[in-house]
Amino acid sequence: MNLPSKLLYGSGLVVFGIAVAFSFTKESGQSFLSDFLHFTESPTMADGNHPPTDGSWRHQLGSDEFPVEPDRYHLYVGLFCPFAHRVIVTRELKGLQQFLPMSIVKAYPKDDGGWRFPATDDEYPGSTIDHLFRSKFLHDVYFKSDKDYKGKYSVPVLWDKKTNQIVNNESEDIMRMLNTAFNDLLPQGSLQRELNFYPSSLKSQINEISSWMMPDLNSGVYRAGFADNQEDYEKSCIVVFKTLDRLESMLAEHKGPYVLPGPNMTEIDIKLYTTLVRFDAVYQQHFKLMVRSIRHGYPRLNRWLKNIHWNVPGVKETTDFKHIKENYTKSHKGVNPLGITPLGPEPHVEHWTDEDEKWKRGAEEKL
Repeated sequence: MNLPSKLLYGSGLVVFGIAVAFSFTKESGQSFLSDFLHFTESPTMADGNHPPTDGSWRHQLGSDEFPVEPDRYHLYVGLFCPFAHRVIVTRELKGLQQFLPMSIVKAYPKDDGGWRFPATDDEYPGSTIDHLFRSKFLHDVYFKSDKDYKGKYSVPVLWDKKTNQIVNNESEDIMRMLNTAFNDLLPQGSLQRELNFYPSSLKSQINEISSWMMPDLNSGVYRAGFADNQEDYEKSCIVVFKTLDRLESMLAEHKGPYVLPGPNMTEIDIKLYTTLVRFDAVYQQHFKLMVRSIRHGYPRLNRWLKNIHWNVPGVKETTDFKHIKENYTKSHKGVNPLGITPLGPEPHVEHWTDEDEKWKRGAEEKL
């Protein structure tokens, strides 16, 4: 299905490879990295409601245990996290706000108990109280699902209010469920119901790209940023930029508005967006990824990023740079011990120009 131009390019409509998200871990960068990579790259299916040792719940919406019903499910997210951000973008573009409310943890601190909720919705702009339980910490939610849980406390979390348990806390699972699970609740013929970010005709291509983009870029930035020696840092840094080079070449080959050829935005665009929108603003300086910026070193990726950010209704509204920048700079004490958040870049994402619009129209005419 083609994404309608009025949905993609601004008509006033408002509409995590394997990854979970950020978890509360030890303060040292290397401990954070080992925990993060284990938690995001070694998922196993849950047995009943007892989570496996890696901390992943992998139940599916639409199963007999978890049928899709109005006002049954709830999301726990952090606006700072690129993997939770994938789920938030999917929820927004599919128009699921009324069916899937969200509670949003604060961007920092994460020590002395892990990710926490504000006492009021005004305490930290963009975060919310725990709308279900008024919990102080995200770990309180995990313990409600399993009082003996000993894993990490991560976002996103999909919660079932009826059975009072976690359904799933793996971002790719959740974004794919949101892609189709609620379609029967959406109006017949609506744009949101027709959107499909993981169509059967493109699954093999999406899976192939995810197989290298996730470890080499989405998680690769963390390998570089939390490396504890020069050799590991340089090795990981080189992989990140080789992956960016590969994506730049892909965009050069077909010259379309999305990563895959054709008129359709897919989950690859969502997964890439939530990493690249953080690159110049945070990853460059915080994770020492200084070889090139997106805006000055990758013209096609930069234009792709601008198009997704400024022209797909709802995407920029899900992107909160205060949460993003303050989370990285104020909660990674091994990387930034003073917790100073740099100013800039200005703007966080370069603006869409008349030249960009001319390019876009030409690209659309060729599709």
